[in-house]
Amino acid sequence: MSAAQPNFNAATRRIFALAAAVFVLDQVTKWLVLRNIYEGDEHVIIPGFFNLAHRVNTGAAWSMFTGNNAVLAAVAITALVVLFLTRRHFNADRLIGQFAFGLIFGGIIGNLTDRLLPGRHAVVDFLHFYMQRRGSSEPLDFPAFNVADSAICTGVALILLINWRSDSVPKPAQ
Repeated sequence: MSAAQPNFNAATRRIFALAAAVFVLDQVTKWLVLRNIYEGDEHVIIPGFFNLAHRVNTGAAWSMFTGNNAVLAAVAITALVVLFLTRRHFNADRLIGQFAFGLIFGGIIGNLTDRLLPGRHAVVDFLHFYMQRRGSSEPLDFPAFNVADSAICTGVALILLINWRSDSVPKPAQ
């Protein structure tokens, strides 16, 4: 194998397979939302706790950097490349590391697709969790999110857990 040819070993194939599955699930759920819920509408699923919504976000998490869709798309592409090239430093040789990177890559690609699709140019969010506070008409709510966001957060949490666990395991004396 030449130096210019990427090494698509079993670990890399597992990462790509999970990333593809996350991407498909993310895009199918967003397509269903786009087809069935008007933008800005919400459908109560569990009163006082969970709604299906249709929100668009040209920013990042919690709508930070709203209106910077192109910059955020460039950041996502850069993150994909850097993470792929440095994956070995984050336990991607272990199955749990491959699972984490598959989730992260699939999530990034899912939201990046939203940002780049003609006519959309914004991330579609639809999972809206909230709690109705006693004595208040204003709910305590979490910003709406999507499958890609969930995958990214879960993947990052797994990487943090892997690194925390490997740091807390005593090293054998030499």
